[in-house]
Amino acid sequence: MAVRFGGRTRARSQALQLMFQAEASGRTVPEVLDGEYALDNGPLRDFARELAVGCDGVRHDLDAIIATRSESWAINRMPAVDRNLLRLSLYEMIFVPEVDVPVAIDEVVRLAKCYGTDESSKFINGLLGRVADDLEAGVDVVAKAHEDLAARGESSADVQYALEGGKNDVWEEPEDESEPLPFGADLGDELTGGIWYVEGPGTIEEDDEDVW
Repeated sequence: MAVRFGGRTRARSQALQLMFQAEASGRTVPEVLDGEYALDNGPLRDFARELAVGCDGVRHDLDAIIATRSESWAINRMPAVDRNLLRLSLYEMIFVPEVDVPVAIDEVVRLAKCYGTDESSKFINGLLGRVADDLEAGVDVVAKAHEDLAARGESSADVQYALEGGKNDVWEEPEDESEPLPFGADLGDELTGGIWYVEGPGTIEEDDEDVW
């Protein structure tokens, strides 16, 4: 049985799938929504659309934060699922005030355990925890990320250039030369409708908790 989610967890899972498809195909999220897309747990929820489109609109800011906060991977070397989960949570933490920061973190860590690699949840939790500490201290984390890039003589354009396959002149590669795994690899998954979804002992959740 596929692992399925209820309530806003389902919406976050759908947003992740839309963002993953957009990045994989070199399109924006609105372009994906205007064409054909696949969801393993549809129909598309309004909150999923809001999250995916919102992340897409400020992606350069989110990527600047990820690029300057990651202690393990250069952003262009991260597994794509991890990168998009970080974008999703950071967007909620910074731009969706009705969602509590701990909830935004817990939700993507939960998704990372289903869709990511064995190390994804720990990596994501650590990076988001550092950002949460700054937010609690009143730091403008978006401005700080761009300032940190500028201190390196770089900009968000360099981050996007690296993500699009250009030379990475900003960050040192990790000592581990292994390549990041694709969406859902090594989890006994199958590819259905163009989207990886997890096969395992998961249960269908009935919690339609829209207050999260």
